[in-house]
Amino acid sequence: MFDNTCKFLAENFPDDFATWLLGKPVTLTKLSPKELSLEPIRADSLILMQSEELILHIEFQTLPDEEIPFRMADYRLRGYRLYPDKLMYQIVIYLKKVTSKKDLKLVKTNKFKLENTTHRFQVIRLWEQPTDLFMNNPGLLPFAVLSNTSNKNSTLQEVAAQINNISNRRIQDNVTASAAILAGLILDQAVVQNLLRRDVMRESVIYQSILEEGREEGREEGREEGREEKTRQIVVNLLKEGASIDLVVKATGLTVEQIQQIQASQQENQQE
Repeated sequence: MFDNTCKFLAENFPDDFATWLLGKPVTLTKLSPKELSLEPIRADSLILMQSEELILHIEFQTLPDEEIPFRMADYRLRGYRLYPDKLMYQIVIYLKKVTSKKDLKLVKTNKFKLENTTHRFQVIRLWEQPTDLFMNNPGLLPFAVLSNTSNKNSTLQEVAAQINNISNRRIQDNVTASAAILAGLILDQAVVQNLLRRDVMRESVIYQSILEEGREEGREEGREEGREEKTRQIVVNLLKEGASIDLVVKATGLTVEQIQQIQASQQENQQE
């Protein structure tokens, strides 16, 4: 949810992100991860944008990930293979402050090393960034509450005031919903809803997208439960007909242990 919100912001406010991350208003267009794909790409936290001269690769991370350095090196080589003449700016943006020694080490790691190969990339820890950096562009406003601010409630209140000054209702709705979602990383939901208008959030594209994502996950879970129950019933029926466990394994694709568990559970139900 948090990664998708960040992707939504980057894709809908590319000028704001270019000014922040590249230091200049570069015109960027979306680059599909599939264009760099040699093998499946983990795309839930990934955004790729390009101009005529460069590729901007951003990874949004809610939690540290040991695979990040390799992934950044991997994407750089993929980018070079497809666009050998383009510069590639790679930035990992960590959203939520960490405290453990292991996590602190991970969020400070900015290079991949393998024998004689070294690849470097940029790392941004939002909780170390000045709040003012995010207050002047609508696409960056939702990140302000995650920045280096001593009073997050007050910062979110300032963000809400800035959002109210946005004249375009659709942009206002989407920025409000994005701010509410990201603020949920560090603030109580009641505080967030008190400072940001709930009715506005419901009208936003990103809010509706997340609702649909949740509904789809629920439908998929329901389908999965249905498939599991159907398979379980097939196992029970085959065992009742005297089929061997080896035959049930071949018929259902389950392991011997899974079939034995179903068999034991069925026997317990019959004894009750």
